[in-house]
Amino acid sequence: MSKKLLAGPYLIWMIGFTIIPLALVVYYGLTDRTGAFTLENILAIATAEHAKALWLSLGLSLAATVICLLLAYPLAMILRSRGQGAAGFMVFIFILPMWMNFLLRTLAWQTLLEKSGVINGILSALHLPTQNLINTGGAIILGMVYNFLPFMVLPIYNVLSKIDDNTINAARDLGANSFQTFWYVLLPLSVPGIISGITMVFVPALTTFVISNLLGGSKILLIGNVIEQEFTKGSNWNLGSGLSLVMMVFILISMALLAKYDKNGEGNTF
Repeated sequence: MSKKLLAGPYLIWMIGFTIIPLALVVYYGLTDRTGAFTLENILAIATAEHAKALWLSLGLSLAATVICLLLAYPLAMILRSRGQGAAGFMVFIFILPMWMNFLLRTLAWQTLLEKSGVINGILSALHLPTQNLINTGGAIILGMVYNFLPFMVLPIYNVLSKIDDNTINAARDLGANSFQTFWYVLLPLSVPGIISGITMVFVPALTTFVISNLLGGSKILLIGNVIEQEFTKGSNWNLGSGLSLVMMVFILISMALLAKYDKNGEGNTF
């Protein structure tokens, strides 16, 4: 009974800051301004403007997730090959920028990419043509990769570090070369970390609006920007909540995939 009482503060926190806000989103998403039940807020995702923002968000998020995976897996392999102390120090250096405010990290990239920024300044000094880097889809993907790459590296490294070296040595003793060892041993065993990393990168990338606001300007609107504007500028909480419910479907799908392929929580690092 005393142990159950210890869970009281946690339950109060969950009810006050998770269940009640979620219930409000569901209520506003399924009602109009008069409080009458409607599905128009959810079906609004099918309009041309919202559908375009959704598909653009999906495309950029998938691109950022793939790039993060291609960068993170070799880095996780390198970390695994190092000693425990060296790997721990490298992980510390890698996640150190995450201690800085998310907004400041993104603003730093805005300073680097703008027309009169650092990169174009270097190109001008080298008498090379300047590039239009800011307010493009590439800039948004770059911001996503920079901000979310640690969330891909850590789960994969966490899983790879738990693989017994004897397993790899056994594969080598049975005649497997480096590629076969990777393809048939390391890669299958690291699937939970890969799925966890993909989930932890794709979901925030899909719903972000800060990165697209700062690096995409007003030229590129993602679904996160549309939802944010409905709440802050349009004061249409009903439509904003309805679109948010649609985005929750993608989150639930991601959670279902994570639960299926990472049943033991091997890729969980937080």
